[in-house]
Amino acid sequence: MSQATLYANFRIRTLVPRALVKYLKLDINVVEPEKVPEQFASHFPLKKLPAFVDSKGWKLTEVMAILNYLVNSSTDEKIKKQLLGEDLKTQCQVIRWQSLANSDLCGEIVKAFQPLRGDVPYNKKNVDAALAQIEKISNIYETRLKDYTYLASEHITLGDLLSAAVFTRGFNYLFGKTWRDEHPAIMRWYNTMINSAILKDEFVDFKFIAEPLAPPKKESKPKKAEQQPKKKEAAKKEEAPAPAEKKPKHPLEALGKATFILDDWKRKYSNEETREVALPWFWEHYNAEEYSIWKVDYKYNDELTLTFMSNNLVGGFFNRLTASTKYVFGCMVVYGENNNNGITGAIMIRGQDYAPAFNVAPDWESYSYAKLDPTKEEDKEFINNMWAWDKPVVVNGESREISDGKVLK
Repeated sequence: MSQATLYANFRIRTLVPRALVKYLKLDINVVEPEKVPEQFASHFPLKKLPAFVDSKGWKLTEVMAILNYLVNSSTDEKIKKQLLGEDLKTQCQVIRWQSLANSDLCGEIVKAFQPLRGDVPYNKKNVDAALAQIEKISNIYETRLKDYTYLASEHITLGDLLSAAVFTRGFNYLFGKTWRDEHPAIMRWYNTMINSAILKDEFVDFKFIAEPLAPPKKESKPKKAEQQPKKKEAAKKEEAPAPAEKKPKHPLEALGKATFILDDWKRKYSNEETREVALPWFWEHYNAEEYSIWKVDYKYNDELTLTFMSNNLVGGFFNRLTASTKYVFGCMVVYGENNNNGITGAIMIRGQDYAPAFNVAPDWESYSYAKLDPTKEEDKEFINNMWAWDKPVVVNGESREISDGKVLK
């Protein structure tokens, strides 16, 4: 019989499972998937972490499920009741705090620090929105911890452990001294957590940052190297390179220059408050004879799983629309939650035919296109909501919260 295996590495969601295996003295082998890539991929094709295989080959993914399994594997009934909750209400609170940390808080922290660190393209609007959401979630923690030592009970629970692990990424990149001074209750609790018997070995070299990551600076174009003078003794002249083939003009180029300058609108949208300034400016200057606006829906929402993967799908679609960027603007959002989400949006294009703008992307037929009429209040409201991201999406009469999205500009 082989030993049970926990696959874990540097990723923040693997911190607590790894710590619990050690603290609870479980007979489980902790393995970094990078050291056994083929073995890991054979068990878990999606390569999500943490991941667990018991001694009989039974498999488990998702951090909350794995944490529950690990704690219940312990023979110490006292620690089991403490970490999971002693009664039904406390158990529900433990799950509540785990879920808030694992989904909302972790997702927003990632959306904030990855662009600042250069992992993905920086977009000020998206980062600011993520930081604002982080502050709202942090205030929920701060309010609770002003009056209580821990989140779900009078003892450390899985809610505290997973929350502290997720907050760590914030302290790695986003929460400088100013933020820490403004959240004293969180700081008291966090310091208690990382010095606890369960987590202290994971934080031996941990240090708080002084300042949060700053937005990346725009790269300046490199200066052309000064041409070296030709030597009199130079050998044969290099043959002139063959003239490069001219790129074919985009079909929308034939429509000529529009009176509504798209770049002016894109700058206004990027630099001004969307509802208060940008959208009123847009409707004042928009020319419906030169441009049209389309509702764009993904055709296969029933195949979507995790919201971040749906958002990556949108990002890939936008990347493949690069050839049309100078003729288009819009937003597409992911609404709903993991394993129950969809993709929709509003995109403005030059001209009245959607095909020339979208058919540059190989996957353009995976989306449906319906022309919107801004003279209709319902269509205009949909456009405003898609470009502002501040109201839920109504789908089949049901209000669905926006979880993520991308801007095409």
